[in-house]
Amino acid sequence: MENKRNMSNIGRKTHVPEQNMQHFMSNSPWSGRALIAAVQEEIKGHAEFQSGAMLVLDESADEKAGSHSAGAGRQYNGRLGKVDMSQVGVFLSLVTPRVNTWVDGELFIPAHWFEEDHASERQKAGIPEDRAFQTKPELGWKMIQRVQEQGIPFEAVVMDDLYGRNTALRKHLNQAGIEYYGDIPANTLVYVEAPEVRYSLTEDGEPSGKPEIVGGKRCKVRELLHSPDLQWQTITLRPNERGLLRAKFARRRVWLVIDHQVQEEWLLIRKDAKRVTYILSNASPDTPLKTMAWRKSHRYFGERSNQDAKSELGWDEFQALKYRAWEHQLALTILAGWFIAETRLDWMNRYAQDPDLLSQLEVDVLPQLSVSNVRELLRAVLPLPQLSSQEAADLVVSHLLNRTRSRQSRLRRAKPKSPTEM
Repeated sequence: MENKRNMSNIGRKTHVPEQNMQHFMSNSPWSGRALIAAVQEEIKGHAEFQSGAMLVLDESADEKAGSHSAGAGRQYNGRLGKVDMSQVGVFLSLVTPRVNTWVDGELFIPAHWFEEDHASERQKAGIPEDRAFQTKPELGWKMIQRVQEQGIPFEAVVMDDLYGRNTALRKHLNQAGIEYYGDIPANTLVYVEAPEVRYSLTEDGEPSGKPEIVGGKRCKVRELLHSPDLQWQTITLRPNERGLLRAKFARRRVWLVIDHQVQEEWLLIRKDAKRVTYILSNASPDTPLKTMAWRKSHRYFGERSNQDAKSELGWDEFQALKYRAWEHQLALTILAGWFIAETRLDWMNRYAQDPDLLSQLEVDVLPQLSVSNVRELLRAVLPLPQLSSQEAADLVVSHLLNRTRSRQSRLRRAKPKSPTEM
């Protein structure tokens, strides 16, 4: 596509009437969830993900011109770095160092959409009647459960601080036996010595009242950065365009009190040239530091999934109002993302890296196929139809007529009503 990948332009480019394209995306009853499940079924059987795959939980926001799109509202947009009119999706990526692809997503719908005076807006946007307000971490947990039930193999869940600081989500993951790596703010309070939770007892010997936390030493995680107890290691994480990505890591055991229960976790600290990241993990006590560092570093590939969906697959050019259209667009984006990932894997399996070329270029790894590389291959084997001169003229006339009708409609709405019409 040489222009924006919205439904109108895609319809024109593929000779599909615009109304048909709009209906297919916004109103047609085909199940986006069924398509996602079919893609997941293919993914789970692929050899690439049988060992070492990670789930990355993240969100992505898109600007909206108005508040009528499903889930739109004034909310934080990380891309803009501020609160603005946006639509926010929560996404799960399945990643390895070789590929990354979305495997699930949920539209975050702000609480005000579920107020009584928004009933008509919910109906217009097609928000399901059984949908209730859920926080982003709650949506994340819902998706992780779905992926687990589908049988997609993964070794751990990696998440940024919006999800990592959520004690309820970490508790769910811990109880489910799922290893996690959750970023946390630098002012997060932890205990460096195990505290004790005590209850006052009634005359019958039963616990009563609010429990009391005694013992233990509590501090903010940033206060531990220069602790003499930390043993720092410089760990090579992966090749990148500048050579090899390395970072310093250290860790120590800490304790938290969650729902009046003492929980012991790892505090993992990553130190880059200009940034320090604090991570909580329930990895087993005997997990090597290098393994923890490697798993934590996979969050980068989840961010790549979001970037690819927007810049390469047209996610940020999506224009529709209805909830069903959002789910349809999600399903088609997941399908396209998996096609890219599978093509990349097939290419790597078919064409081994030439050791002579590696030696000649003095590198230890060659670049993988990019999304734009796959697009060029597609252009060669699946060229888009070219318009004849008459078809191009008809298209221009149709476009001008649509613009005229739109202007006519706006003028009609703006025209003052006569006294008899009032």
